[in-house]
Amino acid sequence: MSWFDALKTLLPGVATAVTGPLGGAVVKVMADKLGVSDNVEAVAKHLVDNPADVEKVREIELELVRLSNQNTDRARAMQEAALQQADIFSRRFVYYLSAFWSLFAVVYILWITFASIPEENVRFADTILGFLLGTVVSTIINFFLGSSASTQKASK
Repeated sequence: MSWFDALKTLLPGVATAVTGPLGGAVVKVMADKLGVSDNVEAVAKHLVDNPADVEKVREIELELVRLSNQNTDRARAMQEAALQQADIFSRRFVYYLSAFWSLFAVVYILWITFASIPEENVRFADTILGFLLGTVVSTIINFFLGSSASTQKASK
């Protein structure tokens, strides 16, 4: 079993973070806290050899989940307060913003599907498409429909 497989077994949330866009930063912070070399193998080996530290990292993971939930609660509270406003634009701003980005995403997806894209621009078009689908559209759906912890865990 590789050290990364051991890390996935012990701390799946940390393993997911390590492979994400901020993976290097996550490994560096963990390595600094644990007093080991700044690489996945050293962090995983230390955690396998020191089960007590696994519990410390799990506590950190739990705190991160709590902070994420607080962030979601604050966004929903902000929307509830906006719905109480007398100004119709303020009440509907989130809907206008979501409608704009949804329409933009649909138009862009149709354009990128059926338009001819110069070869040197394909990478840029793919990057924008990935951003729209992975960030904009998924955030809008998550905001209005929510997401359960089990859905988030299954997608990792």
